[in-house]
Amino acid sequence: MFQVASHPAAFHLREKRDPPAHRRPSYDYAAPAPAPQQQQALQLPRTLARPPFTDISRDALVAAAPELAAVPAEFIRHGLRAKGPHMQAGIAALAPSHLPVSLPRDRLPPALRIPLCAPPPGAPAPPSYPTHALAIGLPVSKSSPSPADAPQAVFPVHAVVLAAHCAKLPRLPPASPPSSRSSSITLPVLPLALPSPQAFAILHAYMYTHRIDAALGSLLPLPSAFLSSLASSQDPSVALSAALARPSTRHALSEHLLAAAGTSLSALMAHAGHVKELWQDMVALGVYDPALWAGVDLAWEVVLGAMNLGVQ
Repeated sequence: MFQVASHPAAFHLREKRDPPAHRRPSYDYAAPAPAPQQQQALQLPRTLARPPFTDISRDALVAAAPELAAVPAEFIRHGLRAKGPHMQAGIAALAPSHLPVSLPRDRLPPALRIPLCAPPPGAPAPPSYPTHALAIGLPVSKSSPSPADAPQAVFPVHAVVLAAHCAKLPRLPPASPPSSRSSSITLPVLPLALPSPQAFAILHAYMYTHRIDAALGSLLPLPSAFLSSLASSQDPSVALSAALARPSTRHALSEHLLAAAGTSLSALMAHAGHVKELWQDMVALGVYDPALWAGVDLAWEVVLGAMNLGVQ
C-alpha cells in the first residue's frame, strides 16, 4: 500500500457516502435527517486547524523530475501552472473506455495499459501524459473494516505534480514515459488510503488548474458573482482573506447557502461534511497551498454561519 504518514482525526457528522465518482466535479449527495437528540448533541469545531508547515520532499521531487533538484518549490509550482493545459491534454488523451473509474481493492492490477486518443482540435501540444494511476480508497482498520472488493477511485496523475504539492507523499516508483510514436501508455497503479476519495477529486483538479473558484464551486453552492470575482482576482488568497475578514460578505454567503439548502439542517450538515473531508485530505497529503487553505477557512465560516442563521 502506497501510504501517507497519517490522517487527521475525524469528527462525527451523519452523512451518506456515494460510490467513487471522481469525474463528477461536485458533491451531490445529501445527509440523512438527524434525530432530534442528535441535532442537540451536534458539535463542530470553531475552526479547522492548519497543521505546521512542512516543505515538499526533495527526494520525492528528484525521483519525479531530477532536473528540478535545485529549483525552489514555489518556482516549480509556478512553472507547473504554465504546463497545466499540456498535462490536462495528456490526461484527456487516455482512452475513456480503457480508463476505469474505479477498481476493486483486492484485484488492483500492477499497471494499466491505456490506448492514447488523438488530441481534439485546439488542444495544447505536445500533450504531457500522466505517469501513474492512483487507486484511492478509505483507510482500513479493525474498527472500520471494509469489503475486500471495496471500490478504489482511479485518478491518472503526474508524479511531479504530486511531488510539488503534497509534502507527506513519499517518492513515487519510476514509470516509463511513452515514446513519441506510442499508441498506448502504461501507468503503474498505486493504492492510496485517504479520508475521502470524493474530496480528492477537488484536489486533483486544483493541482492542475489552480482555479480556486472551481474548487469552491465544487465544494459549496456559492453565488456565481462571488466565484467569478475569485476567478478574475490576481491573488485569490488575498481576495479570500478579505472576504473572510468582512462580516457583511460572510453573512451574505451564509444566507445564500442557507437558501440553497432549503433551510434544512440536514443539508447544511452534509455541506459541513464536504468541507471537513477536503480539510482531512489536505492535512493527510500535506497540501499547503495558501489560496486553497483560505478557501477552506471561508467555506467553514460560511457553513457555520448558515447553521446559526438556520436555528434563529
